[in-house]
Amino acid sequence: MQAVLRKAEEPALAVDRDWWRGAVIYQIYPRSYQDSNGDGIGDLKGIIRRLPYIASLGADAIWISPFFKSPMKDFGYDVSDYCDVDPMFGTLADFDDLIAEAHRLGLRVMIDEVISHTSDEHPWFKESRSSRDNAKADWYVWADAKPDGTPPTNWLSIFGGSAWQWDTRRQQYYLHNFLAEQPDLNFHNKDVQDALLGVTRFWLDRGVDGFRLDTINFYFHSQGLEDNPPLPPELRNDQTAPAVNPYNYQHHIYDKSRPENLAFLARFRALLDEYPAAAAVGEVGDSQRGLEVVASYTAGGDKVQMCYAFDFLAPEKISAAKVRTVLEDFGAAASDGWSCWAFSNHDVMRHATRWGKGEADRTAYLKVISALLMSLRGSVCLYQGEELGLGEADLAFEDLQDPYGIRFWPEFKGRDGCRTPMVWDQNAPNGGFSSAKPWLPAPREHLAQAVSAQQGDENSLLEHYRRFLAFRRAHPAFAKGEIEFLAGEGDVVAFTRRQGNEEIVCAFNLGAGQASVDLGGDRTVQPLTGHGFTGQADAGKIRLGSYGAWFGRIA
Repeated sequence: MQAVLRKAEEPALAVDRDWWRGAVIYQIYPRSYQDSNGDGIGDLKGIIRRLPYIASLGADAIWISPFFKSPMKDFGYDVSDYCDVDPMFGTLADFDDLIAEAHRLGLRVMIDEVISHTSDEHPWFKESRSSRDNAKADWYVWADAKPDGTPPTNWLSIFGGSAWQWDTRRQQYYLHNFLAEQPDLNFHNKDVQDALLGVTRFWLDRGVDGFRLDTINFYFHSQGLEDNPPLPPELRNDQTAPAVNPYNYQHHIYDKSRPENLAFLARFRALLDEYPAAAAVGEVGDSQRGLEVVASYTAGGDKVQMCYAFDFLAPEKISAAKVRTVLEDFGAAASDGWSCWAFSNHDVMRHATRWGKGEADRTAYLKVISALLMSLRGSVCLYQGEELGLGEADLAFEDLQDPYGIRFWPEFKGRDGCRTPMVWDQNAPNGGFSSAKPWLPAPREHLAQAVSAQQGDENSLLEHYRRFLAFRRAHPAFAKGEIEFLAGEGDVVAFTRRQGNEEIVCAFNLGAGQASVDLGGDRTVQPLTGHGFTGQADAGKIRLGSYGAWFGRIA
């Protein structure tokens, strides 16, 4: 590879403040993407090596999960230094090289900003817990015990148990929505906000193009410390936490999704707007109010550009009815807002298993639902390996690393099954991920789906993703156009995407049987090519075979 330019010299991507709208963002879980130094853990140099692959796929940007200094209790989502790289992943110089190479290839770089909480080893927390009157005493959420010594509220942690941890130094409880080693920052303190905005500026100055904001709706809590009310059993679901977790028994109205967050997000957006084309996507974890929160965080043009909720990341299988309901409800709630859709990520069971298991033709099914995802109004996140059709790995208890899975085993096996190593070469040790024993096993059943096994095979899922992303790029209506649903029956999803003078009809059969869509006799539709599907249209009707799709331009 040619010598990499430093930031001041590197070629700038074209300035497009709207690049994020309709962008396809490829998520990299760095521990599991590519190991470059033989220690069994992926790293930044490994990502650099594989950037040409991502560019050849057709993605617009990458999102890199946390690589900051961390004791790794939650594998990087417990940050002990926001402005440095953990040595297991490399150095700041490696990150500069990554930025330069990504930009050379036309890829924008988004990083995971985890600011709702820190590690308990962060210097801020060490100072905060040292006394009740130090300079950072109010930087975290501290509260006295109830008279009987129990926690201040009934709030629960997503990782199990109370969200309050007793600290013997201050003789108080501190709040942690996740692990006890992940204390929550106090966003009601403006100094905390200023420090976190300073962190954001540090990475923007280093050349990043945007951020994925982890747990964006967890930033603020109610200062009144009211107990959350119970949630009726019929309203409980397992979008945010697994069904075995009593977290689902509460209506979380006081410990997250607080209205004060809007003012902070406006401050965050004002900082982004100081830069030529910086953008952010927020993760919203709220099973009851997710749509409402996404709408409020993205509407108005003065907060984050886009958010994603767990509508399509939940266990419930995707269906024609659900797709239409989610998209139309979002459009009604936030006509000027923007969402980012995903079927898989590092926190949920891979959709190839979650939805694809039991389908008559699994590969055909994965092709049609991926085409559906990439045709919806909104931006798209693709999770590493989904383009290969990787399923959830079934790991033995002794192989588990995730504290979430260890806590709730065996009813909930945690997140390790979707975090196993990327498979590059079916004939290489550990699928070409590492020459050493990987931090998680590389499943034997994944080897047949490695990049080397699919590359160049026009019938493979990998080549389907490449083909469809090129098709999407050729028609701007997919990225930024409006959406209007058409009448469909059974497993059929049909809609139009419209931008300017271009209007495209899209139809998808999510089932194994034959299906059709009636366009009405007054529409003349010209079939589009290049997408790889073989549906037909005649006499105002689209005919779809098993797991079929059809695209045409309305004349």
